[in-house]
Amino acid sequence: MGAYVYILRCSDGSYYTGATRTSLERRVTEHNSGALGGYTARRRPVELAFSEYFDRIADAITAERQIKGWSRAKKQALIHGDLGLLPGLSRRRV
Repeated sequence: MGAYVYILRCSDGSYYTGATRTSLERRVTEHNSGALGGYTARRRPVELAFSEYFDRIADAITAERQIKGWSRAKKQALIHGDLGLLPGLSRRRV
């Protein structure tokens, strides 16, 4: 069974990244109801900004951890499909 990695846009403009085996619609509903608690419970409503399906849950979790470490600009490039910008946004600033 596969899984999704997803990015939610919160009401305060911040982003939340997660992974789920359930349907994305169900997961967003859970976040919006406050059932999951945590970060999004205080920043409702949320909306789905990005998702990607992986055949293996392990791959979705790996992607989730990677995206969580990204800058806001890099997450926005991913959300908008500007994949060509990702390498430039990965460079360390000195």
